[in-house]
Amino acid sequence: MTKANVTSVTIRPEEAEHFASLARDWWNPKGPMASLHQVNPVRLEFIRGAIDAHWSGSASNAKPLAGKTALDIGCGAGLVCEPMARLGAAVTGVDAAAENVSAAAAHAEAVGLDIRYMAGELAGLDIGQFDLVTCLEVVEHVADKPAFLANVAERIAPGGLLVMSTPNRTAASRLLLVGAAEAIGYVPKGTHNWSDFITPEELADLLSDVGLELIDQQGIAYWPGKGLHLSDDEALNYILSARRI
Repeated sequence: MTKANVTSVTIRPEEAEHFASLARDWWNPKGPMASLHQVNPVRLEFIRGAIDAHWSGSASNAKPLAGKTALDIGCGAGLVCEPMARLGAAVTGVDAAAENVSAAAAHAEAVGLDIRYMAGELAGLDIGQFDLVTCLEVVEHVADKPAFLANVAERIAPGGLLVMSTPNRTAASRLLLVGAAEAIGYVPKGTHNWSDFITPEELADLLSDVGLELIDQQGIAYWPGKGLHLSDDEALNYILSARRI
């Protein structure tokens, strides 16, 4: 596995500041993070399917992550951490913005969930390895993607599972995810820089470089009347699972 630059600073300060400014409204499903609330059930559907496929015998289990550890990288205010905790995992959430971590911890306490939240760069946190690592809508905000993914791979325990999602770099995503979505307020202005998007082929190569191989990959698409859903169409966004080679 490639271990070079695992201590590199990979998160741009301006990216962390942008999302920190949204922390107090993160859990408002009609607020500036409404798009995350809408896509979250789709992401969780894929995560649950990946769990059931990776750990055989878990499909009929209400808590398939019981006895397992889970890490959400770029956790924001905890939209993925809390469902993973309800699936039985001992969950850690990490985010570069301390404001997000504070909001996440307060919300978890209010709903009675025991989740460990930590602020800082992933490479600078001594948190060990995890059975399940999720990293959703994060890598497109990272300056040094190879260094960041090396850090991510280091956090996956032997026999563990990674789930990632990110926008694809296509003409459609430039028009819709950056242009139209920000123009109409579907996502806050300044959320995306299209040139930082990464194609599935590029991400697969980077994952391979750090000792990971793809298991499954699906698009996250939108159709009127159906909304956001898992699809073969990867033009806008895609989500994948991977494991150690």
